[in-house]
Amino acid sequence: MRILLAHNRYQHRGGEDAVFENEVKLLTASGHEVNTLVVSNDAIVSFFDKALTALRTAKNPAGAAAMALAIDRFRPDIVHVHNFFPLLSPAIYQICRRAKIAVVQTLHNYRTICAAGHFLRNGHVCNLCLRGPAIWGVVHRCYRGSVIGSVGTMRMIALHRRLGTWRNDVDRFIVLSEFGRRIFIEAGFPDERIDVKPNFMEDPGEPLDIPRSGVLFVGRLSREKGVDALIEASLRFDFPLRIAGSGSELGLLRGQAGPNVTFLGELSHEAVLDEMQRAAAVAVPSLWYEGFPMVVLEAFACATPVIASRIGALADIIDHGKTGFLASAGHSTELGESAVTILKNPDMSRQLGRSARQTFLNRYTPKINLQMIEAIYRRAIVSAGLEPVI
Repeated sequence: MRILLAHNRYQHRGGEDAVFENEVKLLTASGHEVNTLVVSNDAIVSFFDKALTALRTAKNPAGAAAMALAIDRFRPDIVHVHNFFPLLSPAIYQICRRAKIAVVQTLHNYRTICAAGHFLRNGHVCNLCLRGPAIWGVVHRCYRGSVIGSVGTMRMIALHRRLGTWRNDVDRFIVLSEFGRRIFIEAGFPDERIDVKPNFMEDPGEPLDIPRSGVLFVGRLSREKGVDALIEASLRFDFPLRIAGSGSELGLLRGQAGPNVTFLGELSHEAVLDEMQRAAAVAVPSLWYEGFPMVVLEAFACATPVIASRIGALADIIDHGKTGFLASAGHSTELGESAVTILKNPDMSRQLGRSARQTFLNRYTPKINLQMIEAIYRRAIVSAGLEPVI
């Protein structure tokens, strides 16, 4: 199969970038002919760049031209889009439709519904644009506090709702969890064309048989990640906490932390896995609707139980009492009680870890994911009314 994968990179590398790269490698290694169309938000520098980008977020002629050129040069059987925002824009779908090529869109976040992309406002879940007009995104300046950026994103959401882009111009959608599927169906996406396919990662191998201690957080240090509640839990319940990552909240979190909290800074993938194999638990105390955090897969692969917020997809991914524990989002007491339960019961920690590891092997390996994505591609080609490709 000839597959064109399209992706708009972020200025700060994130999980979506990693998933895109993983799928390129997976499909290439399996014998498919793979080409990529990649643009980067690093090109958005000046105020003029930002204003022009906001103006073109709904339909970017440069993104459409880039897609047309990529299709003309490669002649793919299928186009699989990861992130189109903001430089490619939804204008690329019409280009694919005119070329009579099937389109798959992975919905990593909620940008097609919510200007912020994560249904979080002032530290709390906000569903105004899910159940109402996108203008709320401008009223509350939901795109990074910017009026210009919020107007551009709102125009994109409203225009493509009105045009029926998601119903007419995309053949299959990939969501990362059942929770995500429910959200997009509620927003009016065609339920019969939404497939659930989680993220995946290479198996790092059997974990080290060594004593484990403390709780580990890995990720961006920003408000929606809920790290302040985790630090508060570590203070109240006096357990060791190691924090890997950086972000806008780093200074505030350092000021809040006690002597039992260690900030590790940015770590390589290998260093993260090493930390996970030495931790009794990994914490994911998010306040927002996570898509499918790679940190959960990494923890499961390392046989490390996960303590996570009972919110969004996390409540689907973590099996409470089997692969970890769920706590109310932002609730430091529940986070602390879960951590202490694991830390004081090494046998329980090992059993939870074994179950997490088995869950990874059963659901999240490259081999299993390849079978899922190939099946989705075949369904997309049928949905587009095109001849099946072997």
